[in-house]
Amino acid sequence: MTFRLKRRLQLPQRSYLKRLLNTFIMESSDLVRHQIIKRLMAQHTENVADAAINLWEPMTTRIISLVGEGGFNSLYARSAFLSQLAFPWLTASSPPAHRQLTASSPPAHRQLTASSPPSQTDLRFAELKICFEGQTPEQAREANSLLLITFTDILAALIGEHLTTSILRSAWGNGASDWLDKELKK
Repeated sequence: MTFRLKRRLQLPQRSYLKRLLNTFIMESSDLVRHQIIKRLMAQHTENVADAAINLWEPMTTRIISLVGEGGFNSLYARSAFLSQLAFPWLTASSPPAHRQLTASSPPAHRQLTASSPPSQTDLRFAELKICFEGQTPEQAREANSLLLITFTDILAALIGEHLTTSILRSAWGNGASDWLDKELKK
């Protein structure tokens, strides 16, 4: 391949990366879905870990139906990695929906199996919930907001802002939908 041809092939990648970078640099107040995430997380002053997981579970179901479990896990792992820059204690790895809990699993994971086999959603976010439970409610709320915003930013870069917002409205029900409708009418 000649130098010119290589150079031509690289130019579209640079512009794509610039657009992707600009998406991550945008102020969170610029996007309505960022405001929805912050608003939903701000509603919970106690049991923040449970509230956080309750936001992830319905969204996860809808996204997996669109991009598959492997696609979701890749998006989640990347979001967790990027969020760890601000919250190093956030050790939520890719959700191991298929991983079996064993005697060598951490005690918190084994507790899930005490009475009955854990459901797939129990396993998927067990590690994330443990991370949040070890923090103050404010820290957990901020970390989950950042994790959700990062996740939805990456998703929106892949599937578009409109479809991402539609998924969130579908997943989070009337509270998010009503607030979004009011914001869009302004």
